[in-house]
Amino acid sequence: MKNTFTLVVTLIVAQFSFGQLVINELDCDTSTQESNIDTQEFIELKSNTSNFSLDGYVLVFFNGSENGMNSSYLTIDLDGYVTDVNGLFLIGSDQVSPFPQLLIPVNTIQNGADAVALYQGNWDDFPDGTLATIHNLVDVLMYDTDDDDDIDMINIFNKHPNFTSLQQISEGSKDNTNSIQLNNNGTYSVKTPTPRQLNDGSGVQLNGINISIAQNQYTEGESFNITFTTEQNVTSTLSFNILLHNGTFNDSDFTGNTSLTIPTGQNNTSTTITLDDDVEDEGDEVAKIRFDNLPAEYLKLNNNIEIRVVDNDFFVAPFGTPLNPTFGTVNSTQPTTYYNNLDGLSGANLRQALQNIIANPAVVRAQTYADVIGILKEADQNPANSNQVWLVYLEEGRAKLDFQTTSNNSGKWNREHTFPRSLGGFGDIEADEIANGKDIFWATKADSLRHANSDAHALRAADGPENSSRSNQHYGQYIGPTGNQGSFYGDVARSVLYLDIRYNGLQVVNGYPSITGQMGDLETLLNWHRNDPPDDYEMNRNNVVYTWQFNRNPFIDQPDLVEYIWGNRVGQTWSQPLSIKKNKLLNVQLYPNPASGTVFIKGLKSSAHVEVFSIESRKIKTFKSKNNKPLELDMPNGIYLIKITSEGKQIVKKLIVSSSK
Repeated sequence: MKNTFTLVVTLIVAQFSFGQLVINELDCDTSTQESNIDTQEFIELKSNTSNFSLDGYVLVFFNGSENGMNSSYLTIDLDGYVTDVNGLFLIGSDQVSPFPQLLIPVNTIQNGADAVALYQGNWDDFPDGTLATIHNLVDVLMYDTDDDDDIDMINIFNKHPNFTSLQQISEGSKDNTNSIQLNNNGTYSVKTPTPRQLNDGSGVQLNGINISIAQNQYTEGESFNITFTTEQNVTSTLSFNILLHNGTFNDSDFTGNTSLTIPTGQNNTSTTITLDDDVEDEGDEVAKIRFDNLPAEYLKLNNNIEIRVVDNDFFVAPFGTPLNPTFGTVNSTQPTTYYNNLDGLSGANLRQALQNIIANPAVVRAQTYADVIGILKEADQNPANSNQVWLVYLEEGRAKLDFQTTSNNSGKWNREHTFPRSLGGFGDIEADEIANGKDIFWATKADSLRHANSDAHALRAADGPENSSRSNQHYGQYIGPTGNQGSFYGDVARSVLYLDIRYNGLQVVNGYPSITGQMGDLETLLNWHRNDPPDDYEMNRNNVVYTWQFNRNPFIDQPDLVEYIWGNRVGQTWSQPLSIKKNKLLNVQLYPNPASGTVFIKGLKSSAHVEVFSIESRKIKTFKSKNNKPLELDMPNGIYLIKITSEGKQIVKKLIVSSSK
């Protein structure tokens, strides 16, 4: 049955309500106004004496869903912790106020029908997937958010001889603002949450203290104030210390007073912190402002306040971003004989020989999905700022620090599979969540489709929300966010074409198939490849991934191979160019850009064939040009691709048409 509550409802539940330690309060479903992510959820324990040691206790969360099968999904080891002066111990995220004594990530506690149980034991007694048990059980709370009762879970815990008539308690409907609170007589009430306060309003009233700053980001060399304010004036001088160090950010990175005092009868103090402006590129860092030795009679209303410290000593690469590409600056690091076995081959033989190179089980390495984060920070580094990654679809930089680690992807970047996992039929595998570094890897071969999940040639740094917008759409269905300049078109085309060769079971085809292992649209991708040739950014990326995986994307090194396998030279015999470093790009300029309707090509030594494409790679017009003769475009405002071919060379330029008419 469901248990429905209005304002306050009590249920008689026989359990260890007056034992040494009980589950005092649970809030499983409280989100902030600006998101539907449960940032305010918490669980509170209560001991019958103050400052009670929690050594020897563990808190275990059980999933009562059909898939969860009443097994554990989170275990918290309580060794080393003690309850406060009121006997309370609060567990929650750093978004909960007052600040918890033990932190867990936001959105961790499931909404139910589930259970949380307190045991005497060790953390390793409850690996993930452990079936709910009454062995060494101290207390249990079964709960939901207006879900049907989990009879199997109830029956498991009712077998304990000290528990009778256990019921599943509802916190309220989804997205409620309630918590489940234990009453002194062993019943439960559902009402407004009271973290770090006794549920009956008794006990020692603690004076809360808050940390405040003007903003959450500063650049090296800047100063900022930190203000500390108590809820009531202090009755005696309050002295405390603060810490700011976190990871690579340490005491050498700032100056300022970290020992503070609030005089008797007052309620605030502040300090000024100055960030050291050094000449070393340490990358952006995060300082964490937190209390060090706050007296027990004071309550931290917040803590671990993060400040982004932007390093102004970032490195600028000698090559351009995909929006402002350069060519010929970055050379391929492929061995001179890397593609020799392709010479003289065509058709299926050429395809197989290419797979033999990039999927060679004696050479090629597969890394974990967690390792890909580090690979992307290096391979997708923004050429204009070494402290950022370049976002593939959004076509801009974002701080490397802003990698998505929770369910909230706003303002974050994550790993985008150019060949979506749901289309390819691959996903996370065992140990994929462990970042081992370059020297620990899996052996892999063409049949190791599972390793496509972490193949860095097919993964890109992407804006979190835009990654979600792309979802599992085929290219052609998805052409990027509104207003994009298509700087990623050729890159993603070569990425998925690489996967077609690298793994048996993956194929790029025409159209938008619904067959697992197939992806489209081949015609679109061929056009993208032709009209957005490999630039220095992509070559550098290929070189970086090669240091990890010991294989390369051949369509970046040898872009003409695409035509011999899928394009206009299928069946013809491949012959490797004499020099992989020879620049086959025209050295010409297209101006003005933006243009109102007339453009010129500067630097032509002979006649040129000029093709105009839409940003979706649809050919619109063709021109012949000679001696810098003006081209009258007569096209609507927008972004276009201009392909110029002359002297056996070619180049693709992006042109913005912006008429004032």
